[in-house]
Amino acid sequence: MNGAKIVLKTLVDQGVDIIFGYPGGATLPIYDELFKQNKLKHILVRHEQGAVHAAEGYARSSGKVGVVCVTSGPGATNCVTGLADAYMDSIPIICLTGQVPTKLIGNDAFQEADTTGITRPVTKHNYLVKNVKDLEKIIHEAFAVAKSGRPGPVLIDLPKDVLNEEYNKYKGKSKIKEINFKPTTNLDAGLTKKVIQLILKAKKPIFYCGGGVINSGVEASKILTKLINKTKFPCTNTLMGLGCFPAIDKQFIGMLGMHGTYEANLAMHDSDLIIAVGARFDDRVTGNLSKFSPYAKKIHIDIDPSSINKNVKVDIALIGDVKKIINSIYIELIKKKSLLKFNNIEKWWNQINTWKKKNCLGYKKINYPIKPQYAIQRLYELTKDKDCFITTGVGQHQMWAAQYYKFNKPNRWMTSGGLGTMGYGLPAAIGAQIANPNKLVVDVDGEASFLMTMQELSTICQYKLPVKIFIVNNRWMGMVRQWQELIHGGRYSESYTESLPDFVKLAESFGIIGLKAERSTEVDKVIKEMIKIKKPVLLDMVVDQKENCFPMIPSGAAHNEILLGPEDQTDETINEEGMVLV
Repeated sequence: MNGAKIVLKTLVDQGVDIIFGYPGGATLPIYDELFKQNKLKHILVRHEQGAVHAAEGYARSSGKVGVVCVTSGPGATNCVTGLADAYMDSIPIICLTGQVPTKLIGNDAFQEADTTGITRPVTKHNYLVKNVKDLEKIIHEAFAVAKSGRPGPVLIDLPKDVLNEEYNKYKGKSKIKEINFKPTTNLDAGLTKKVIQLILKAKKPIFYCGGGVINSGVEASKILTKLINKTKFPCTNTLMGLGCFPAIDKQFIGMLGMHGTYEANLAMHDSDLIIAVGARFDDRVTGNLSKFSPYAKKIHIDIDPSSINKNVKVDIALIGDVKKIINSIYIELIKKKSLLKFNNIEKWWNQINTWKKKNCLGYKKINYPIKPQYAIQRLYELTKDKDCFITTGVGQHQMWAAQYYKFNKPNRWMTSGGLGTMGYGLPAAIGAQIANPNKLVVDVDGEASFLMTMQELSTICQYKLPVKIFIVNNRWMGMVRQWQELIHGGRYSESYTESLPDFVKLAESFGIIGLKAERSTEVDKVIKEMIKIKKPVLLDMVVDQKENCFPMIPSGAAHNEILLGPEDQTDETINEEGMVLV
């Protein structure tokens, strides 16, 4: 068989059944072999960036590895944003890129690019295959790298002559030496006992949980929930961790960080024990590092050794699979009879409940224009019994979705966290829908984010995917406008979209049903109609153009310097760099 057939056969051996891609000259041998088989289904996207985001949505909602196939040169470079996004958010992706024949590499041949050089900073690992006999082993190894430890994207660059070359020694997965990348673990009994001692002594504890819990698998979320319920400690999640602990649980105090809840941020600031599980203390969570949780002992549980003490110095580090570590802590904890006397945090809960009375997510509901918070809140109420999968773009709508849509299971929330990639929502929804064909998938998008990848409506139409597109339309790059208002003196430089399409007509031009709402009294009706229709639907939800997203911690501020609304902000409190002046 030739190299292209080896590629496809190895993918099948890895359990792959879906490839997202876009053909080109360098990958025609692969596409020719795709034509001859029926085990792998190919999803033709309309842009290579969309292929990677779709693979991300597929991977995040299914727990499998997403696979992408694109051609050389611009096909590969168009993937860079998606690869960087997957790298930042720890999403396992295999990206197959075509390359010019090996003898032409370095000659500036047509559609040549130094793909491995370009993508090295945004992939967990990458390969340039120069011999067909190495293909099978490299692909199996790439899957092991993508899935192991902290997951991430792996790229395999495939010269055209390698894809065409014949090779008759295909081994099959069972005969390939198992590649097993085991991260360093630190699970000694002594450290676990120290963790238990800190838990039992804490007066103001908090669990701070991130995307690493979700990456560890569904079972990790179940064990974490049992552990948190046993301790009766409050729990806050990062943007990437939403769903790893049920949002409806009485111990959940909301999302943490720049647009997190008042009670979550103040609890983090005042706590005396932080148990960080699968979170990396990123800047959107910590704010001003010199003022971050000044009174707390810090326990950090993570599979990635490089994340330990990178941003915040911790007292105890437990390195390894989140599921195994929290399970061992839970087992030790249930042996402790002193756990029955957990009245030592009653005052802590009283304080948290006092902060909750601020009702930081409250807003004034009016009929016209529609408040975006209300639109998303109603979306949640009308879909909460549907096991719904939500994707988003990036901006205000993303934060409102995180604040007002309650996630009670892992793998239901897909958004661009680390890179903040506008245009992520629509293609990610395609991947999530393909992974979950009988489930409700909703892309909560902003009109500006949607315009960046709206060509993927054509993909949705071609494959008859019943994706629901919920556009929170305020005509502005909302988060940019908000910062310009609060930090740059209301100088709205290039953040208003002067020209927008008629979204209903745009949808209809792709054979998709278009709906629109402009008043609060119309919201429930159009959402119910959107859900009822078993076809793709685009809903243009026209919302208040001037609404800002609060709570908000200005860049560089501390948790206890959180702003609850415009009345908290004056020219004297924030300078032009977004720093709070104390």
